Amino acid sequence: MITGGQSYVSAPPAFSADGRLILICTGRVVSVFSTSTAMLVSPAPPPSPLNKLVSELEGHEGDVTAVAVVAPPAAATAAAKLVSYCWTAGLDGVLIYWDFMAAEAVRKVQVGLPVHSMVVPNICRTTKGVEVPTPFAFVSVEDTSKPANDPKALRGQTRIYDLTKGRQVGNLLAETRKPESIVESSSGEFLGIKNKRKLHVWRVPTKDFKAEKIRKIKLHHTKNLTTLAFHPSERVVAGGDVSGRILIWRSFGNVKFSGESGAKSKVDDGRDGVRGEDDADTCTTLHWHSSRVGFLRFSSDGAYLFSGGLEGVIVVWQLDTGKRKFKPRLGSPLLFFAESPDSSISCVSCTSNQVYLLKMPNMEVIKSIAGIKQHISSPSLPASHRLLYGYDFTNRRIAIPTNDYCIQFYDLVENNEVSEVQICERNFQPVDDITMYISLVSLSIDGNLMCTVDVKLPEEELGGLVTLKFWNHGSNARHYFLSTVIYEPHSDAGVSAVAFCPGRNMAVSSSLGGNFKVWVQSVSSQLSSERNNSGWRCQSVGSYKKKPMTAAAFSGDGSVLAVAAESVITLWDPDNNALVGIIAEALSPITNLSFVGTSAFLMSLSQSSRPQVAMWNVSNLSMHWSYSLFAEAACCSPDGTAFAVLTRLSCSAEQDGVLLLFDAENPNPVAYWSVKKVCTAEVSLHSTKGGSIAFVKGISLAANANDLKDEETLSLVYINSSHEYVVFDPQPTGYASIYGELPKLESAKGVSDIPFIPSDRPWETIFSGSSHVLPPLTKLCSTFLSSLLEKQNCCK
Repeated sequence: MITGGQSYVSAPPAFSADGRLILICTGRVVSVFSTSTAMLVSPAPPPSPLNKLVSELEGHEGDVTAVAVVAPPAAATAAAKLVSYCWTAGLDGVLIYWDFMAAEAVRKVQVGLPVHSMVVPNICRTTKGVEVPTPFAFVSVEDTSKPANDPKALRGQTRIYDLTKGRQVGNLLAETRKPESIVESSSGEFLGIKNKRKLHVWRVPTKDFKAEKIRKIKLHHTKNLTTLAFHPSERVVAGGDVSGRILIWRSFGNVKFSGESGAKSKVDDGRDGVRGEDDADTCTTLHWHSSRVGFLRFSSDGAYLFSGGLEGVIVVWQLDTGKRKFKPRLGSPLLFFAESPDSSISCVSCTSNQVYLLKMPNMEVIKSIAGIKQHISSPSLPASHRLLYGYDFTNRRIAIPTNDYCIQFYDLVENNEVSEVQICERNFQPVDDITMYISLVSLSIDGNLMCTVDVKLPEEELGGLVTLKFWNHGSNARHYFLSTVIYEPHSDAGVSAVAFCPGRNMAVSSSLGGNFKVWVQSVSSQLSSERNNSGWRCQSVGSYKKKPMTAAAFSGDGSVLAVAAESVITLWDPDNNALVGIIAEALSPITNLSFVGTSAFLMSLSQSSRPQVAMWNVSNLSMHWSYSLFAEAACCSPDGTAFAVLTRLSCSAEQDGVLLLFDAENPNPVAYWSVKKVCTAEVSLHSTKGGSIAFVKGISLAANANDLKDEETLSLVYINSSHEYVVFDPQPTGYASIYGELPKLESAKGVSDIPFIPSDRPWETIFSGSSHVLPPLTKLCSTFLSSLLEKQNCCK
């Protein structure tokens, strides 16, 4: 399998000690990127000290939630010190210590509860009069033994773990309603978390550490706090709240952290901005953000404070003068900010699943690490809206409508963004209501043509607009340019489906208004490379008894056009717009039609209260077989007779599902895979806002990425509700994949054939057969087992 599409912004990133690498939590692994190229690190040729580096650290069985870069041990070699060591934490309740040079998990510490945040301060312990660096981890865990549906249950806990001995030390530092993110000062002396309207701040003895010497203060505010940051050299802490205000407490802890055990002196009156008996000298307020503050970070010299939030703007506050500078137009709300050790480069994480690398101090964007972007999600969208991906079969890419009105092209093999096409112009404003969205995107089988449908929502039931746009592939392999714009292609009705004709510059669009239109590209535009001469026109219009047209598809050779008129499948000659046949009705309105390769089979999918997956024989206009099965999605191979169905197992949140692979002629599944996150909590029973599947040109699934080769095979792609994808190999496994199918034996004369019934336990008969037909057992078993094992390269 090939996997990709994970989030790059689920947790704060971290720079290596030399600043040449950036570590990003991506699902269950930590991906290592180069800051100079923004690409995954690959092994370098000898004699470079980086020749053993790998691009991902795999070892967690749950999502990684924190990565903390630490200094290498004193005994480490000079080459090893070029790259920092790190600790990682995950929802599997494990802390792992990594050696980058060996690409090896050196040590594991079992916490036993999901870890949501972790810091590893630089702490020393005195042993025989000598200060010895000793790693301690401060972790924020979730107590899963307490009921999740109880709003008063304290499920968040802040704990301390001795990473050398692998056990918890001291008592709980705090208990909160939910796990909170832990923030440390650059010196490691102060730690803090936000808890509703309070900041909890601890002073940690970095020398001669003992858990009982840790002291704590609370700083109060009138609104819920969202983030905090510590000054690198002074006793100053900043906190951001939900209203966009930034509070700066100066000289905090002068009383409680004075060194006197149990000291609780009276605080002076007249402290500006300080509430009650909070232990701080002053509290000042800065305000520019219009809504919640996403992050705060002091510069390494302490002269500036960086802040960011929903506006997509980094604000640089000069603390002495109060002046501001801005880094605007980052395009989406901001989540995290991190600086490299030498302060020459920093990074900012955005909700669009992008990490921008910034050259300091001007904050010029020099590189970006882009994952699959978010799609539009809003209660103002119509209930019938479905997130539909486009698939470039030939180039093995996904076309994804995003929330900034773009189509993002994403490479399935390289797991990175290829390009973007701006469908509608839009300036990012965080408080904007959703006024339009991209409802459909379709690509031709060779990827040279693209069609999109964007919908402008009506205001007070007036002013809605549907626009159909055709795009041609430019000379640049990553570029599309706009060819034709058609406003209201089906009068005032929406577009239900768009499909291209294989091998021809022809497309069809169907409408719930009761008709479909066949579009063709003019001959002059096909012969000319000039954009101005490129154009599409409507060749014909068809309808069937004024029924809504819900789905459409061309046959593999382009000679037949199938259009679903609700539950009736109509067959047309696309060249002269003649109705050539009608297939019997399905159980309910059809939402998806697709021809199975160049065969005579047509697959239909119905997703209403009477769901159905049906296979139709076009040659005799009859149903071949069907299942009363609710399918989240279905797809057919452009070649051969394979098709796949994605179905959910239940109606629970982020539920799992099953991906079934069929041969068109046989109702029994050829293979199946268990898949995760078919849909999320907001998806209703019969919605299709969750997973998606498609066949693409064959991708070799070799264990070594360097062995990837183009092959004349098919691969099956599954994308879940979180935009994570998996590429499956639909080829047969087991005996057939090694030696091929066993020869069919003719029955003896006069002996009637015994009907074959598929076994429910096929593994019991996989090696059945005559001894003279089967290979020797010693050869068969070893080859069979090798085909099931994943090959990996071992680093010595």
